[in-house]
Amino acid sequence: MLNIILFGPPGSGKGTQAAKLVEKYHLLHISTGDLFRYEMGNNTPLGLLAKEYMSKGQLVPDEVTIGMLKNKLEAHPEAQGHIFDGFPRTITQAQALDQLLTEKNQTINALVALDVDDEEIVKRILLRGQTSGRPDDNDESIVKNRINVYNDETKPVFDYYTTSGKAFKVHGIGTVEEIFNRLCESIDSI
Repeated sequence: MLNIILFGPPGSGKGTQAAKLVEKYHLLHISTGDLFRYEMGNNTPLGLLAKEYMSKGQLVPDEVTIGMLKNKLEAHPEAQGHIFDGFPRTITQAQALDQLLTEKNQTINALVALDVDDEEIVKRILLRGQTSGRPDDNDESIVKNRINVYNDETKPVFDYYTTSGKAFKVHGIGTVEEIFNRLCESIDSI
């Protein structure tokens, strides 16, 4: 069972790369962003709550995120592995994920981080905002707040997995194929 966390700031290319990694390694893609958009699109109570936080560039509370994630894992017991995209975002979430996987006799094999500087992230997200339809992608102040939240609250997750030798950085600038090849080299080395 291969369980990978694809890590990086918003706009670093996690979604694009996750789709390619799913195909190559036959993993179930679990994107908290997709889970949130599904819930919000269906105006569920969890979706409305998530929308409130996301519209301000804030993280959705752990209990909401972890509840959605657990439901997704339990809906796919046949999965041969998982790629977690956008989760965990805090050390508390990382510990909750580790606990959830331990209960299923699994573990995280690696956290692979796409390393992209803040200036490039702002540029990418504002460009994405022209076609994404996401209001939080069109407002530079919200984008910068999302980056600040990532740097303050999410980046420490990398250090959490570094202590167990499971965290790797991959240069996240270049063509989609160049970045994908770097990711595969890291994953194949574990």
